[in-house]
Amino acid sequence: MQPSPTQAGNAAPSQPGHALARSGLFRFSVARFLAALVLLFVMAPFIGALPDGEWLDTVLATVVMCMGVVAVGARRRTLIVAIVLVLPALVGNWVNHLWPGSFPTEAVHAARLVFLAFLVARLLVFILRAPRVNSEVLCAGISVYLLLGLLWALAYEMVAQHDPDAFAFSVPPKSPHVMAKFTAFYYSFMTLTTVGYGDITPVSNVARMLAITESMSGTLFVGVLIARLVSLYSAPGPVEAADVQPNPLAPTPGTSQSKPTQEE
Repeated sequence: MQPSPTQAGNAAPSQPGHALARSGLFRFSVARFLAALVLLFVMAPFIGALPDGEWLDTVLATVVMCMGVVAVGARRRTLIVAIVLVLPALVGNWVNHLWPGSFPTEAVHAARLVFLAFLVARLLVFILRAPRVNSEVLCAGISVYLLLGLLWALAYEMVAQHDPDAFAFSVPPKSPHVMAKFTAFYYSFMTLTTVGYGDITPVSNVARMLAITESMSGTLFVGVLIARLVSLYSAPGPVEAADVQPNPLAPTPGTSQSKPTQEE
């Protein structure tokens, strides 16, 4: 008995190639990671003014990094690599918080930068390989955009620590004139979104190159992401594709289903 076109279409999604891609260990892992990032963004301007701001900053950074591991750890190999990369960042962050100066700040920033770059790469692979648009794909795209700002903020802090005159400030004297913490956070996202109020200006060549690459990355990522999401949304799903494709076993309309006799 030959399968009908409807049966063939209903059976298509059960094939391994038609299953939706998953980036994290659990369902909605990327959405939870995005929620942790949003919480960090909301609390960032208030951390410095709180009595226990340093503790809160360390805890939020830990939550974001741990949720990042969960968000990309669908495969065992990726999960192991993520754990290996996040451990130096977590340990250095907490050790420097409990015993300041135990680890060089540049080393801790470099470890966090490498881990964030790994998260960006894995989430980009997930977005590009996803067969359909779902909530996880959308959350992954937003998360990558926010991670780009955090990644460059760490890079600006490292440059400022190496060269304190790498950035020029034209803000009032009461405002901080050090590229660290929320100042680096603020400048990074102003550059990523190509707003640039002009209150902070890169002076050194390294700082200027970082600003150029970040503004280009922000613009290109938005364009590529929108193009990818539109192509995924426009592509037919496995069920629709199976229904549209003709069934070679089905009889041609207007012809008899019986086998034609051979002419003598």
